[in-house]
Amino acid sequence: MTQSVKDRVYAAAERISAERRPTVSTVRSAAGVSNADATRYLKEWSEERQAAGSQLAATPATLLEASARLAGTAWAEASALADERHAGVEATWVQERKDRDAEIAELVADLDRVTEEKDAAVSGLSTQVQELQAQLGALAAELEESRATERAATAEAAEAGTKLAASAARDTAMQAAYAALLARITPAQTRATDQGADQATGHAGDQGTDQIEDQ
Repeated sequence: MTQSVKDRVYAAAERISAERRPTVSTVRSAAGVSNADATRYLKEWSEERQAAGSQLAATPATLLEASARLAGTAWAEASALADERHAGVEATWVQERKDRDAEIAELVADLDRVTEEKDAAVSGLSTQVQELQAQLGALAAELEESRATERAATAEAAEAGTKLAASAARDTAMQAAYAALLARITPAQTRATDQGADQATGHAGDQGTDQIEDQ
């Protein structure tokens, strides 16, 4: 339920009077009212309080003492209750702060752990990349060496083929020369053989004739 302007001024005046004498300025600020309302209702509050004080002065002393004792007891109980509530609130706040600090510490630890894991993973990946690059370089070198060996083998094979072709050509030329030389030599040998045979036959005949004549 919304308080009226008068109620807000009276409540503000009561709160302020517990510490010091309320003024228009302090009541206006505490109640959130205009300067005119603060002046009007603060004056009424002061008059009512003075009237209540006059009535209290006419009250019997025994009643005032009983009221004072009752008020003291109520104040003591209220103070104890307030202290108890304050202690409970403070204990709750301390526990909540401890829990919050523990949670923050846990989050920080998790963050550190995740950061370390990330750094380790990145380092591991970097190492793997370097190893793969080294392997790739070695494979490229081996491939280039293999290609160089293949080119050398191809060149040697071509050179061997050229030499083989040259050797075959020389063999063919030598065979042709040998055949030509053989063709030139064979008729002369045949004629010489025939002549030798004729001479041998004639000589044998002459010898036979001489033997007959001797007989």
